[in-house]
Amino acid sequence: MAIEAVLFDFSGTVFRLEESAFHSANLTDAQGRPLDTHEIAEIMCRMTAPVGQFVEFDAEGQYAWENRDLDPALHRTAYMQVLEKSGVPDVSAQQLYAQLLNPAAWTPYPDAGEVLRELSERGLRVGMVSNIAFDIRPAFVSRGWHRYIDDFALSFEVGAMKPDLRIFKSAIDKLETDPENTLMIGDSAEADGGATALGCAFALVDPLPTVDRPSGLRDALIEHGILTATS
Repeated sequence: MAIEAVLFDFSGTVFRLEESAFHSANLTDAQGRPLDTHEIAEIMCRMTAPVGQFVEFDAEGQYAWENRDLDPALHRTAYMQVLEKSGVPDVSAQQLYAQLLNPAAWTPYPDAGEVLRELSERGLRVGMVSNIAFDIRPAFVSRGWHRYIDDFALSFEVGAMKPDLRIFKSAIDKLETDPENTLMIGDSAEADGGATALGCAFALVDPLPTVDRPSGLRDALIEHGILTATS
C-alpha cells in the first residue's frame, strides 16, 4: 500500500549528540586527568545507545534505568549513575548531563531539514517517535523545522517506550493514518523496528557521525519509493 505517513526516531536518526558536545564538557577522571578520545567515545555510547545496559546499577538505579525515558527525574538518576560508574567525577557529570538535555548541543544529519520539508510539501504526514525524557521540540523550532512535523510522540509524554506498541499507535492515531500506510525510520531494529508488529514498514539507518552519513534519511525514503534520487 502507498505510504502516507513517515515516523522518525530522534537520536541517531534525525539528530545526533556528537563527540564534540562531550569534549566541550571537559571530562576528566577522578584524579583530574582529561579523558582521551577512546574513553569519551565509550561514555558517549553509554549515554546515547538506544538499547542495552552498560553498567551495573544499585536497586534504585536499575529501576531508573528501566524506566528512564518515562520520567525526567528517573532519567537523571539513571544517567548520573552511568557517569558515576564510568568514572566521571560529579562536576564533569553535571556538565555532560546538561549537554544531553540541551537542544542546541544536538547536531542534525545533513539531509534532515530538506527531507522533512520535502515530505511535508508532498502532503505526507510526519511524526517523531522518541524514547526520551525531555522535550526535543526546541531542536526543531530553532531551525524552523517544527512546521514540517505533524506530531511528536515522546515516551515521557505518551507513557510508553519503544518497542511498546502504544507509542507507535499514539503517533499513528494522531496522524490519522493506518499502520499499513506508515513507514518508521530509526537506528534500532529492536526499538524502532517494533512498529512492524502493527503492520508498519521499517527502514534502519546507521547512527554514524553526521559527517559520515550525508544522505541516510533520503536513501531510506528512496528505497521505499517515497522520494526519488532527483527530488
